[in-house]
Amino acid sequence: QVQLVESGGDSVETGGSLRLSCAAPAYIFSDYCMGWFRQAPGKEREGVATIDRYGRTNYEDTVEGRFSISKDNTKNTLFLEMNSLKPEDSAMYYCARRLRVADGFCAPVDRVTDYIFGGQGTQVTVSS
Repeated sequence: QVQLVESGGDSVETGGSLRLSCAAPAYIFSDYCMGWFRQAPGKEREGVATIDRYGRTNYEDTVEGRFSISKDNTKNTLFLEMNSLKPEDSAMYYCARRLRVADGFCAPVDRVTDYIFGGQGTQVTVSS
């Protein structure tokens, strides 16, 4: 199991902003694609955003332009900046790394089974 620790979730109103963080071992940041995923009650886990070892990003369509994924390799921390939050963004958010090193490239953001999870997640609740 991968050691990942998510934090930063909270309850906010529609239109609000949050910044999620994920701490991970150094080797993950240097070698692997990483991503943020979310799961709402009664729904399957879905991809939100990914970032490869070179810093290239990809987003799920409904968050494009509102969310921003980034990482600080010196602090071994992955971030997800979320703006203009909507009630449908409410979910447990998880960070993950790609199953394979794959030269640091990412699998498509919707290919959840290509990623491995290890944290407890952090809850985001957006009220209308």
